[in-house]
Amino acid sequence: MSVAAVGSGVLRITHAFARARAEGRLAIAVYLTVGFPDRGATDGLLRAALDGGADLLELGVPFSDPVADGVTVQRASQVALHGATGLQDCIDAARELRQERDACILLMGYTNPFLRYGFARFARAAEDAGVAGVIVPDLPAEEGGDVDEELIPHGIARIDLYAPTTPDARLDLLLPGSRGFAYCVSLTGVTGARTALASDVAEFVARVRARTELPVAVGFGISRPQHVSALRGIADGVVVGSAAIDAVANAAPGGREAALRAFVGSLAAAARS
Repeated sequence: MSVAAVGSGVLRITHAFARARAEGRLAIAVYLTVGFPDRGATDGLLRAALDGGADLLELGVPFSDPVADGVTVQRASQVALHGATGLQDCIDAARELRQERDACILLMGYTNPFLRYGFARFARAAEDAGVAGVIVPDLPAEEGGDVDEELIPHGIARIDLYAPTTPDARLDLLLPGSRGFAYCVSLTGVTGARTALASDVAEFVARVRARTELPVAVGFGISRPQHVSALRGIADGVVVGSAAIDAVANAAPGGREAALRAFVGSLAAAARS
């Protein structure tokens, strides 16, 4: 039996956000590059993130040219690629975690690894592993129809990213077909920890909310508990990536899991406060 048998990926995403909403808090999604700092460390780090309070996990698929990512994720990808980590390792990591935890797992990666693997093959393998959704930042939403034809029968959501520069006409076109949640990029530019949120993030989220009933999560640049607190009442969730990787990278090898657990815990506390 597939480890996804408890329900489709789309439903697991819906339940993750609904649970957070029922508890009066934001949902926390944590991104970690699989294979950083090494493949053997990944499983423990994923569990540490969940223990710290993560509601969703984004497993980063290493890629040589991550155009939407800043220095932190680029370096993590380079380390993971040096260790020969690939898409199959990411699927395997999801399966191993889902066998023991009721985790909502997404894979985030660029088009090329999925194309080489084959989207039809990936859809089958991802469903079997219990993957709930996939984020492909360099795949324009308008060109995702063929991919959706492979993913939808397996209950896997392809989640699109929306930037503050996205015009209303394009939001009107794309949001009705979105699945899982609406991923709002909080700023123009690449991923990376920032000291402050963009001043127009509330206005941007409001534009997206007006066009969809899906949960809305804000990512890119979210790095501090005060960023999370500031988004209460605006978004339904936050996505934290570079700052989580930094917490791992800056810790001593024996203290990485504890450091990540504490960092995610600080975000989860801010999501409730």
